[in-house]
Amino acid sequence: QVQLVESGGGLVPPGGSLRLSCAASGSIFSINAMGWYRQAPGKQRELVAVIISGAGTNYADFVKGRFTISRDNHKNAVYLQMNSLNVEDTAIYYCNVHIYDGNRRGEYWGQGTQVTVSS
Repeated sequence: QVQLVESGGGLVPPGGSLRLSCAASGSIFSINAMGWYRQAPGKQRELVAVIISGAGTNYADFVKGRFTISRDNHKNAVYLQMNSLNVEDTAIYYCNVHIYDGNRRGEYWGQGTQVTVSS
């Protein structure tokens, strides 16, 4: 079993910043990818950013230059630094992790954390 715990969401004014955190625990042999998705009301879940082991990072076009994804391998954690937030960034943000537990590969989702950008 693998558990993901997210934190860091909240309410910020336009132009503000937030840092999201996600820590994985449990049966983890290796982590192949860690990333963040978001889902706004009435919209589909979409990729925000991802770190792929051995392959680097990818960002959605709408966050390039504003958001930065990073990873702490010792803590099995992934972070999303979000700067210059605008109202269109309002959504529930989900951590997503691809893990190999020694026997099989699995994909896991965090519980989601609300980010609201409003004046």
